[in-house]
Amino acid sequence: MKLYGFPLSGHSHRAELFLNLLKLPYEFVPVPLAGGGHRTPAFLAMNGFGEVPVLEDGDVVLADSTAILVYLASKYDDSGRWLPRDPLAAARVQRWLSTASGKIAYGPAAARMVTVFGARFDHEYVKGVATRLFEVLERELEGRRYLVGEHATIADVAAFSYIEHAPEGGVSLEPYPNIRGWLANVRALPGFVAMPATQAGVAPEAA
Repeated sequence: MKLYGFPLSGHSHRAELFLNLLKLPYEFVPVPLAGGGHRTPAFLAMNGFGEVPVLEDGDVVLADSTAILVYLASKYDDSGRWLPRDPLAAARVQRWLSTASGKIAYGPAAARMVTVFGARFDHEYVKGVATRLFEVLERELEGRRYLVGEHATIADVAAFSYIEHAPEGGVSLEPYPNIRGWLANVRALPGFVAMPATQAGVAPEAA
Protein backbone atom coordinates (compact mmCIF):
# COMPACT_ATOMS: atom_id res chain seq x y z
CA MET A 1 0.00 0.00 0.00
CA LYS A 2 1.25 3.52 -0.85
CA LEU A 3 0.08 6.88 0.39
CA TYR A 4 1.01 9.85 -1.77
CA GLY A 5 0.96 12.97 0.35
CA PHE A 6 2.62 16.06 1.76
CA PRO A 7 3.83 16.05 5.39
CA LEU A 8 2.36 19.47 6.28
CA SER A 9 -1.04 18.72 4.72
CA GLY A 10 -3.80 17.98 7.21
CA HIS A 11 -5.64 16.12 4.47
CA SER A 12 -2.65 13.83 4.04
CA HIS A 13 -2.28 13.47 7.78
CA ARG A 14 -5.86 12.19 8.13
CA ALA A 15 -5.05 9.24 5.90
CA GLU A 16 -1.62 8.68 7.43
CA LEU A 17 -3.04 8.79 10.95
CA PHE A 18 -5.77 6.28 10.15
CA LEU A 19 -3.37 3.87 8.45
CA ASN A 20 -1.33 3.91 11.66
CA LEU A 21 -4.36 3.54 13.92
CA LEU A 22 -5.35 0.48 11.89
CA LYS A 23 -1.73 -0.76 12.06
CA LEU A 24 -1.65 -1.22 8.28
CA PRO A 25 1.75 -1.35 6.54
CA TYR A 26 2.22 1.32 3.90
CA GLU A 27 4.82 3.43 2.14
CA PHE A 28 4.53 7.21 2.39
CA VAL A 29 5.46 8.78 -0.94
CA PRO A 30 6.12 12.53 -0.56
CA VAL A 31 4.65 14.72 -3.29
CA PRO A 32 6.74 17.92 -3.71
CA LEU A 33 3.94 20.46 -3.97
CA ALA A 34 6.28 23.45 -4.18
CA GLY A 35 8.01 21.83 -7.13
CA GLY A 36 4.74 21.06 -8.90
CA GLY A 37 4.80 17.35 -8.15
CA HIS A 38 1.00 17.35 -7.93
CA ARG A 39 0.74 18.69 -11.48
CA THR A 40 2.77 16.04 -13.25
CA PRO A 41 0.95 13.82 -15.77
CA ALA A 42 1.64 10.77 -13.58
CA PHE A 43 0.05 12.33 -10.51
CA LEU A 44 -2.87 13.84 -12.42
CA ALA A 45 -3.60 10.36 -13.76
CA MET A 46 -4.20 9.33 -10.13
CA ASN A 47 -6.11 12.47 -9.13
CA GLY A 48 -7.24 14.84 -11.84
CA PHE A 49 -7.71 17.62 -9.28
CA GLY A 50 -4.00 17.54 -8.48
CA GLU A 51 -4.58 17.20 -4.73
CA VAL A 52 -3.07 15.07 -1.99
CA PRO A 53 -3.54 12.52 -0.61
CA VAL A 54 -3.91 9.59 -2.97
CA LEU A 55 -4.01 6.00 -1.71
CA GLU A 56 -2.79 3.11 -3.82
CA ASP A 57 -3.93 -0.28 -2.52
CA GLY A 58 -3.19 -2.98 -5.06
CA ASP A 59 -5.29 -2.16 -8.11
CA VAL A 60 -7.26 0.47 -6.19
CA VAL A 61 -6.25 4.11 -6.64
CA LEU A 62 -8.33 6.44 -4.50
CA ALA A 63 -8.19 10.20 -3.96
CA ASP A 64 -9.84 12.44 -1.34
CA SER A 65 -8.94 12.14 2.33
CA THR A 66 -12.43 11.39 3.67
CA ALA A 67 -13.10 8.87 0.90
CA ILE A 68 -9.85 7.15 1.88
CA LEU A 69 -11.01 6.98 5.51
CA VAL A 70 -14.31 5.39 4.48
CA TYR A 71 -12.54 2.91 2.22
CA LEU A 72 -10.00 1.85 4.84
CA ALA A 73 -12.62 1.52 7.57
CA SER A 74 -14.94 -0.48 5.31
CA LYS A 75 -12.23 -2.82 4.04
CA TYR A 76 -9.93 -3.29 7.02
CA ASP A 77 -12.05 -2.84 10.16
CA ASP A 78 -14.29 -5.85 10.61
CA SER A 79 -15.50 -4.62 14.00
CA GLY A 80 -17.43 -1.68 12.60
CA ARG A 81 -15.90 0.47 15.31
CA TRP A 82 -14.41 3.14 13.07
CA LEU A 83 -17.38 3.33 10.70
CA PRO A 84 -20.52 2.21 12.57
CA ARG A 85 -23.08 0.06 10.79
CA ASP A 86 -25.98 1.40 12.84
CA PRO A 87 -27.82 3.86 10.56
CA LEU A 88 -28.00 6.72 13.07
CA ALA A 89 -24.39 6.36 14.23
CA ALA A 90 -23.24 6.14 10.60
CA ALA A 91 -25.18 9.30 9.79
CA ARG A 92 -23.58 11.10 12.74
CA VAL A 93 -20.15 10.09 11.47
CA GLN A 94 -21.08 11.33 8.01
CA ARG A 95 -22.09 14.67 9.50
CA TRP A 96 -18.54 15.19 10.75
CA LEU A 97 -17.01 13.98 7.49
CA SER A 98 -19.08 16.66 5.77
CA THR A 99 -17.95 19.19 8.37
CA ALA A 100 -14.33 18.22 7.71
CA SER A 101 -14.82 18.97 4.02
CA GLY A 102 -16.82 22.13 4.77
CA LYS A 103 -16.44 24.27 7.87
CA ILE A 104 -13.11 22.76 8.92
CA ALA A 105 -11.66 23.18 5.43
CA TYR A 106 -12.96 26.77 5.11
CA GLY A 107 -12.17 27.71 8.71
CA PRO A 108 -9.10 26.45 10.60
CA ALA A 109 -7.55 24.79 7.53
CA ALA A 110 -7.89 27.94 5.43
CA ALA A 111 -6.56 30.15 8.24
CA ARG A 112 -3.49 27.92 8.51
CA MET A 113 -2.99 28.04 4.75
CA VAL A 114 -2.67 31.83 5.01
CA THR A 115 0.04 31.79 7.67
CA VAL A 116 1.92 28.64 6.64
CA PHE A 117 1.62 28.71 2.84
CA GLY A 118 0.74 32.32 2.04
CA ALA A 119 -2.71 31.54 0.63
CA ARG A 120 -4.73 34.61 -0.36
CA PHE A 121 -7.81 34.04 1.76
CA ASP A 122 -9.39 36.77 3.87
CA HIS A 123 -7.63 35.78 7.07
CA GLU A 124 -10.04 37.47 9.46
CA TYR A 125 -13.02 35.91 7.69
CA VAL A 126 -11.70 32.34 7.79
CA LYS A 127 -10.62 32.77 11.41
CA GLY A 128 -14.21 33.81 12.10
CA VAL A 129 -15.46 30.63 10.43
CA ALA A 130 -13.11 28.64 12.67
CA THR A 131 -14.27 30.44 15.81
CA ARG A 132 -17.95 29.81 15.06
CA LEU A 133 -17.18 26.16 14.37
CA PHE A 134 -15.26 25.82 17.61
CA GLU A 135 -18.06 27.40 19.63
CA VAL A 136 -20.48 24.75 18.35
CA LEU A 137 -17.97 21.93 18.74
CA GLU A 138 -17.15 23.00 22.30
CA ARG A 139 -20.83 22.68 23.27
CA GLU A 140 -21.27 19.35 21.51
CA LEU A 141 -18.24 17.83 23.22
CA GLU A 142 -19.61 18.56 26.69
CA GLY A 143 -19.49 15.24 28.54
CA ARG A 144 -18.05 13.38 25.54
CA ARG A 145 -14.67 11.85 24.87
CA TYR A 146 -15.21 11.58 21.10
CA LEU A 147 -17.42 13.10 18.43
CA VAL A 148 -19.73 10.09 18.01
CA GLY A 149 -20.41 7.50 20.71
CA GLU A 150 -18.05 6.20 23.36
CA HIS A 151 -15.04 5.45 21.19
CA ALA A 152 -13.14 7.02 18.34
CA THR A 153 -14.46 6.81 14.79
CA ILE A 154 -13.30 8.16 11.45
CA ALA A 155 -15.20 11.32 12.39
CA ASP A 156 -12.48 12.06 14.95
CA VAL A 157 -9.72 11.22 12.47
CA ALA A 158 -11.22 13.52 9.83
CA ALA A 159 -11.65 16.44 12.23
CA PHE A 160 -8.44 16.15 14.23
CA SER A 161 -5.55 17.40 12.11
CA TYR A 162 -6.65 20.93 11.23
CA ILE A 163 -8.26 21.57 14.61
CA GLU A 164 -5.10 20.42 16.40
CA HIS A 165 -3.06 22.82 14.28
CA ALA A 166 -5.53 25.72 14.36
CA PRO A 167 -3.12 27.87 16.44
CA GLU A 168 -0.73 27.84 13.47
CA GLY A 169 -3.44 29.72 11.59
CA GLY A 170 -3.85 32.25 14.38
CA VAL A 171 -6.89 30.61 15.98
CA SER A 172 -6.39 29.98 19.69
CA LEU A 173 -7.68 26.81 21.33
CA GLU A 174 -7.30 28.26 24.82
CA PRO A 175 -11.02 29.18 25.19
CA TYR A 176 -12.14 25.61 24.43
CA PRO A 177 -11.34 23.09 27.20
CA ASN A 178 -13.67 20.43 25.79
CA ILE A 179 -11.97 20.62 22.39
CA ARG A 180 -8.54 20.44 23.98
CA GLY A 181 -9.64 17.42 26.02
CA TRP A 182 -10.95 15.71 22.89
CA LEU A 183 -7.67 16.39 21.07
CA ALA A 184 -5.80 14.80 23.98
CA ASN A 185 -8.04 11.73 23.75
CA VAL A 186 -7.23 11.33 20.05
CA ARG A 187 -3.51 11.78 20.71
CA ALA A 188 -3.72 8.98 23.30
CA LEU A 189 -5.06 6.42 20.79
CA PRO A 190 -2.70 3.47 20.19
CA GLY A 191 -0.81 4.04 16.95
CA PHE A 192 -1.27 7.82 16.93
CA VAL A 193 1.21 9.76 14.80
CA ALA A 194 1.50 13.55 14.88
CA MET A 195 1.54 15.94 11.97
CA PRO A 196 4.70 18.10 11.95
CA ALA A 197 4.15 21.48 13.57
CA THR A 198 5.19 24.83 12.11
CA GLN A 199 6.15 28.05 13.88
CA ALA A 200 3.35 30.03 12.25
CA GLY A 201 0.40 31.58 14.08
CA VAL A 202 0.07 31.83 17.84
CA ALA A 203 2.31 30.14 20.37
CA PRO A 204 1.65 26.42 21.01
CA GLU A 205 -0.77 25.77 23.85
CA ALA A 206 -0.92 23.01 26.39
CA ALA A 207 -3.85 20.66 26.12
